[in-house]
Amino acid sequence: MTHKKLIITEKPSVAQDYAKVFQVSGRNNGYIENQDYVITWCVGHLVEMVYPEEYDIRYKRWVLADLPFLPQTYKYGVIKNVQQQYDIVHKLLHRQDIDTVYWAGDSGKEGQTIEENIRNYGGFADKSIPEIVLSGLESKNLEKYLTLSEEKSQLEKRKKEIEAEQRAISVPFVEQLGQGCKAVLEDGTNRYRITYNPTRRTSVGKDQMEKLKKL
Repeated sequence: MTHKKLIITEKPSVAQDYAKVFQVSGRNNGYIENQDYVITWCVGHLVEMVYPEEYDIRYKRWVLADLPFLPQTYKYGVIKNVQQQYDIVHKLLHRQDIDTVYWAGDSGKEGQTIEENIRNYGGFADKSIPEIVLSGLESKNLEKYLTLSEEKSQLEKRKKEIEAEQRAISVPFVEQLGQGCKAVLEDGTNRYRITYNPTRRTSVGKDQMEKLKKL
């Protein structure tokens, strides 16, 4: 069985950032997956403490005599309007091919609460699966990685633009070669192979030929 890493982020946009870093593009309903990684996300809180009436219907109406309300064991439940995404995350946590879980939420208390509520409410299929909480440092490194990737993309784009300009500049020289020379563009390069026929005249001067050799 192929084992995969599960990354759970706090929101979809962060999941997309991790997908770029790990080159995960297989989009599914509520998660992204390739041969090595499964990336899913929360949409804020998926699990929260239930209301008092879930303990006893009489607590639906507040009565001063019932306060303070301090149950021995607190109960949790899935938030109804995010039930679908919770079910997706829960199912992934119980997949047999997941061997490591990375919690990539916010490093603050709110992010920790989102993770802990899911972990405590739904649990894992295999209790021995290692869990790794990605800290703020990893988040900063991820941000830096994405910034450098964007800079690299812009440089590659500029490189193509320069090569196009070079090709455009070389055209007039080739046209002036006339019948006196034969110029053939080498495959996969910006270089021309030039054969000069001294029996024919050409309007290309010595200086122009020198420039052409440098292209």
